[in-house]
Amino acid sequence: MKRVGKPVFFVVAILIIAFLLTAIFGISTTYGDRTNVYIKGGNDIRWGIDIRGGVDVTFTPPEGVEANETQMRAAEAVIKQRLITLHITDSEVYTDYGSNRIIVRFPWKEDETDFDPQAAIAELGETSLLTFREGYEVDDQGLPTGVTAENIILQGADVTEAGVFYNQENGTFGVSLSLSEDGAAAFAEATTRLAESNGIISIWMDETVISTPTVQTAITDGQASITGDFTAETAQELADRINSGALPFKLETANYSTIDPTLGEGARDVMVIAGAVAFVLVAVFMICLYRLPGLIAVIALMGQLALSIAAVSGYLPFISSFTLTLPGIAGIILSIGMGVDANVITAERIKEEVRSGKSIDGAIELGYQRAFTAILDGNMTVVIVAIILMGAFGPPNSFFATLLTPIFFMCGPALAGTVYSFGYTLLIGVIGNFIFGILSTKLMLKSISRFKAFRKPKLYGGDR
Repeated sequence: MKRVGKPVFFVVAILIIAFLLTAIFGISTTYGDRTNVYIKGGNDIRWGIDIRGGVDVTFTPPEGVEANETQMRAAEAVIKQRLITLHITDSEVYTDYGSNRIIVRFPWKEDETDFDPQAAIAELGETSLLTFREGYEVDDQGLPTGVTAENIILQGADVTEAGVFYNQENGTFGVSLSLSEDGAAAFAEATTRLAESNGIISIWMDETVISTPTVQTAITDGQASITGDFTAETAQELADRINSGALPFKLETANYSTIDPTLGEGARDVMVIAGAVAFVLVAVFMICLYRLPGLIAVIALMGQLALSIAAVSGYLPFISSFTLTLPGIAGIILSIGMGVDANVITAERIKEEVRSGKSIDGAIELGYQRAFTAILDGNMTVVIVAIILMGAFGPPNSFFATLLTPIFFMCGPALAGTVYSFGYTLLIGVIGNFIFGILSTKLMLKSISRFKAFRKPKLYGGDR
């Protein structure tokens, strides 16, 4: 039986408490009006719109219109661009290609008093106006002026298709354009004239410029290309935007809902208070019923809670900040319950071994050995459920959604911001249960049991 040193208990306990405090409060310094954040804490959590308030809307093509994947990608590009134009940068846009739905979520702006969600939704769903204009002359607000405003070379309908190509000679990506007959004639005239001076043809979506390529040669065959410092992703993004100019339908609002920020924050506060009260009651229950193993379990639960907070706040550098919703908070609370369950099983096994006459060291070792199988089985079933939730209701490009696409191809991301958050926090909680509820508690209990004052059987549930 491998023994654990006496200082291990204090080292692990201090690390857990430090982890919890930094996860809640973070670490930052303030100089005047400038704040430098070194470790993000609870105040840096990005709340979902069901908490901070906002708009949740689902767009679809009109009835009878069967949009293909290219058109849906183009429509998504239009919505993203228009959100930026409306100065809404903190948004979520998901496309469900299986059922031709685009789900958009964006929060209220801080201190917003006159924002009209219905007007914003109507503007997002309007068909876009894509134009190719001569030159790149803009006013102080970035709007086209002069020759650029007056000379429209092409419109979106003149582009029959935009795609991505890869140049094997120099290893770069670009965007290819196929033009209609009328578009090819207009483009040939403009490029022949502008090629002499390496002029610019700027590309605009509504009143926002999206590209400013330079004309290098006359293009007379209706097949153009845009080259530059592109990656595969940025080339595809530009191609989608150009394709959106020829979008043959106006997006319709299938459903939408708005949430008042006051109500959302109130619900959050109630759930946080409920979670805190539940944690205190669980701590009292564990310590009264299981004594020393119960106290160790409470310390481990602090570590599990800290990991759950860290996984959504951006505390960990390898895990980006995550949008936390009300169901996500419920997932944290439920995972704490799973952690308690694991510690109850272990403490009961230790109590049984002590009462059967085993030594303290033997009872602890056998207690963890005999409890592990039941804990593993229970937690693995929760892991499976969490993965299914994240795959079925997560963003289409997420790992689990891609993994489970053959099974849940009919389920889109309609609930991505809510159910996905629940699955994520539940999964993190189970991982934390293995780290803190099993490994850390075993180290701390085997360590503290080496002190003479803590070798009394009654501290472990024994009768003698």
